[in-house]
Amino acid sequence: MPAVPGTALVTSSASTVLTVDPADVDSEIAIARDVAAIGRISAVPSLLKVICQNTGMGFAAVARVTDGTWTACAVEDTIQFGLKPGGQLKVETTLCSESRMARQPVVIDRASTDPVYFNHHTPRMYNIESYISVPIIHSNGEYFGNLCAIDPRPAVVSDARVVAMFTAFADLIARQLETEDRQERTETALQSERATAELREQFIAVLGHDLRNPLSSVGAAAELLVRRQTEPELVKLGNRLKASTRRMSGLIDDVLDLARVRLGSGMHLSIREADFLASALTDVIDEVRAANPRLDIRDDIAINGAVRCDQGRIQQVLSNLLGNAVTHGAPDSPITVRAAIEGDQLVLSVTNGGAPIPEDDLAKIFQPYWRPAHSKPGGGLGLGLYIASEIVAGHGGTLQVSSCASEGTCFMATLPVA
Repeated sequence: MPAVPGTALVTSSASTVLTVDPADVDSEIAIARDVAAIGRISAVPSLLKVICQNTGMGFAAVARVTDGTWTACAVEDTIQFGLKPGGQLKVETTLCSESRMARQPVVIDRASTDPVYFNHHTPRMYNIESYISVPIIHSNGEYFGNLCAIDPRPAVVSDARVVAMFTAFADLIARQLETEDRQERTETALQSERATAELREQFIAVLGHDLRNPLSSVGAAAELLVRRQTEPELVKLGNRLKASTRRMSGLIDDVLDLARVRLGSGMHLSIREADFLASALTDVIDEVRAANPRLDIRDDIAINGAVRCDQGRIQQVLSNLLGNAVTHGAPDSPITVRAAIEGDQLVLSVTNGGAPIPEDDLAKIFQPYWRPAHSKPGGGLGLGLYIASEIVAGHGGTLQVSSCASEGTCFMATLPVA
């Protein structure tokens, strides 16, 4: 512990101040951070005053103790000792180093007659008679430092109540430090999340505006080429461009939907009475048929009357499910679309033949960006089924999948109609 000015010092406190190695910058920063953390605990000054008042000792401190340094983090000094928060001592000149190694309190009522410490260098160096130091240990077992007090006069600090008070205060300081650390990490995480949210919003703006504008220009150019009926090659090129434009627009929509969901706003839905859902679903099927004339796509749409839903989003669910069936189904097996009102639910299913989905893959199939290992390059972003499941969930429904060699693969969406 430090020297006590005022009563025949053997060594001045200045002579024991530690000069930190300039190369150890990280250690200095960490210690400064710990000193600041103790300074933010408003109860510490009151605890140190209570210690001095209850023990009659003139100096009490919270110290950060490492292998090489003793650093005062907070001080109550009524004997003009002179050590301020941030002041450092060579740890080998203190008794806190012994408390640190043993993880036990060191308690001395009268050093000059103590059978263990009467000849110890620290009491003799600093003319200390009474001394108590209790380790501050985090709940995970990590050592922080010590809560200690000294005085050039004897004091009864070995009393069980005094030791219990120090132990309770040391534990309180450790818990408060942990709370401070959690709060600091939470604030850092919040700042990081805000920055990430801003980047996501910028990303959405880029997708929604900067990419759609040139894509619209490409689409317009494709439409002009398609009208050149006297030049078949240009018409063919125009149709290719239109198909690519539709595909790019779909990819942009998928990424926008994913970004909205991940930002916490959820899938945007506009639910209202849809009087023509059957024909809207038929339009989607006809579009896929036109794009894949060699496939056998069958439909059984039995929806009579209005259905309360977001019609455009339900079309998107069917489009995504059909796209998945076209990509992964067997080309020589039919794709069957069924839609019907069963009781108070709308049941929409898409079934395709081909190799069954492995059991391990079924658990991952609705995850974003997930694609089977055997998928062909350029087949999409792996967002279609995820977005379909989010749309169905937004309607309060469920999207399930079953797959076996005999029955094929079936995706079934079940949604409440009211």
